[in-house]
Amino acid sequence: MTDKVEKDKKELVIARLMVLPSNRKIAIGSHGAYTPKELIAHVEKSDAIGKKVVQIELAFINATIEGKIYDKVPPDNKT
Repeated sequence: MTDKVEKDKKELVIARLMVLPSNRKIAIGSHGAYTPKELIAHVEKSDAIGKKVVQIELAFINATIEGKIYDKVPPDNKT
């Protein structure tokens, strides 16, 4: 991938993390639980945790696009 694509992915993930409540903690496997601000720092550094967060977020976005997340909910939200 090009540096531009990687930069865009990181920016997308950071934008998603910025809208989470600041007091919310997110568990990243056995690495522990982090606030959005802490996760943003890891994504910006591109360390192991940051790369994992990007991978998880992009997988969620792709699954949503492909209908794997919400395919069980009827379009009119009636069950």
